[in-house]
Amino acid sequence: MSAFFKPLAAALLLGGAATAMAANDGQTRANELLNTDPQYRKTWQEVIEKEERLPEWVMNLSGDAEQMNAVAEDGEQYLVGPLCETRETCRSQRLIVAFSFDKKDAYAMLVEVPAGLPADKSPTRHAEYRFLGKPDPGMQGLLKEQLKKDPNWY
Repeated sequence: MSAFFKPLAAALLLGGAATAMAANDGQTRANELLNTDPQYRKTWQEVIEKEERLPEWVMNLSGDAEQMNAVAEDGEQYLVGPLCETRETCRSQRLIVAFSFDKKDAYAMLVEVPAGLPADKSPTRHAEYRFLGKPDPGMQGLLKEQLKKDPNWY
């Protein structure tokens, strides 16, 4: 390979790697957000600063999370996804998080179901909902719709 083609080949390989990384965009998870951009952390701190008795995993957005999705509400785009302390505790306690694309607004819904609820009992009928970030009725509906997408939620 000539001296001219080696840098060209290297550039093409790097360009391909960048394209492959871009293809993975959208694989964001709620438990990774606070470490990806300081604006996410700032916004989340504003949401939880006046809240009382939140579990540590909610305050830190840590735990087990699934992929977040882009969802529209009232003409705005949000990154929305679920978070649980652990996969095992998801049935009794979970958080649905929504961040605006500009990272300036965040909302969440903490859902708690009595631990040990028999499998034949509907979690929907026994759940308590706590909204964080003062979501309006439209955003509350969006958060509840995300919860309904879980096949174990009925």
